[in-house]
Amino acid sequence: MNIENTQSQMRKGVLEFCILSIIQRGEAYPSDIIEEMKKSGLHLLEGTLYPLLTRLKNADLLAYRWVESSGGPPRKYFSLTEKGLQFYKELESTWREMSEGVERVIHPTQQPTHNS
Repeated sequence: MNIENTQSQMRKGVLEFCILSIIQRGEAYPSDIIEEMKKSGLHLLEGTLYPLLTRLKNADLLAYRWVESSGGPPRKYFSLTEKGLQFYKELESTWREMSEGVERVIHPTQQPTHNS
């Protein structure tokens, strides 16, 4: 079994949630998303991010607006739509349930034994 493949699949499973989590806090520019992911130890390449942002926009989960830049071309800032916010809230709830369940599996607590 290939550990790199398993690790890659685990990362892909949470990537969308992490990106939506960043955007739900306020408008986000793609390079800022990449930087925040990098600071968190979750390296993300532009070649991975841009197609994902496009897919989320096409699903009406994201909107964007162009902002003029003093140092180059206009920048595209992404934000959640109302549908995107609802989707994010559902993902967050699912994540909390899953992560708590996984923690209980990998770090079980001693259950008191009851003598009947």
